[in-house]
Amino acid sequence: MLLEKIEKMLEEVSALTAKNADEIEQLRLKYLSKKGEINALMSDFRNVAAEDKKAVGIKINELKQKAFDKINALKEQFETAEAQSDDIDLTRTAYPVTLGTRHPLTIVKNEIIDIFSHMGFVLADGPEVDDDKHVFTMLNFAADHPARDMQDTFFIEQNPNEVAKNVILRSHTSGDQAHYMETHQPPFRILCPGRVYRNEAISARAHCFFHQVEGLYVDKNVSFNDLKQVLLTFAREMFGPDTKIRLRPSYFPFTEPSAEMDISCHICGGEGCGFCKHTGWVEILGCGMVDPNVLEACGIDSTVYSGYAFGMGVERITNLKYRVSDLRMFSENDTRFLQEFESAN
Repeated sequence: MLLEKIEKMLEEVSALTAKNADEIEQLRLKYLSKKGEINALMSDFRNVAAEDKKAVGIKINELKQKAFDKINALKEQFETAEAQSDDIDLTRTAYPVTLGTRHPLTIVKNEIIDIFSHMGFVLADGPEVDDDKHVFTMLNFAADHPARDMQDTFFIEQNPNEVAKNVILRSHTSGDQAHYMETHQPPFRILCPGRVYRNEAISARAHCFFHQVEGLYVDKNVSFNDLKQVLLTFAREMFGPDTKIRLRPSYFPFTEPSAEMDISCHICGGEGCGFCKHTGWVEILGCGMVDPNVLEACGIDSTVYSGYAFGMGVERITNLKYRVSDLRMFSENDTRFLQEFESAN
């Protein structure tokens, strides 16, 4: 029964024809892919009597080789006919088309994600157009916090009577964490990369949009020491095994206690240079323990669970790695600038 099926397929393969590259690819998928007809024969092969397995196996291999040779012959025939065709595009450039490169921000963002993914963090996405509730209110921002003013935030739609329903462009990816906590119960360890927007004048040191990567870990008995060890591991993976860190007290509405983290300058080794303003240290991110008010606002019992959060600017980390002096270069699509990162791909 199986031998008859194989013989029939051999006849089909011998008569295969194709008019273009797409049809050839469809034939390849039909016969030679993992879900193709020849591979499907192997499930029937298990039921073949032991004394017939050798003969059937030889036939299957013959069919597979014949299909492979036939499809390759069709490819070669099509490519030869195409090369000999008079249908030449006279508008095509005479110069070879060069391959592009990944953007430096993409290179660094992927490296950040890769480091934290090895520590158990999973990606979580959120909307770039969000509401005041998730971007500010659930993250413990006071009603009169300056970040809610029009000079800091891009408003899509304002509702003076219901501020929580204001539609805005997210000013940080912390709102993604609020969305996640609202719909998930601990424990979880997430990483939120994305583009954010702030109403700032564009200059060499600032832009109206940039990129962040923020992390969040919520579980029972999470401590500040857990946060410190994770960030030390990240700093040494990103900037080298001899990198040192220091945490300075700071303030963020959504964390308490809060800190800003510096790394030892990887250019001068901490001895002091113009890049680190002769301090030996360079700031790279903000962090802290998640404020209990944030957990409660997201429906998580703060008497049972605790957590830490951190956030960094991708442009900032890219500047530290590649010493890019002007933020505007990241969004100007100058190929001369992008070609400098070919070796980093």
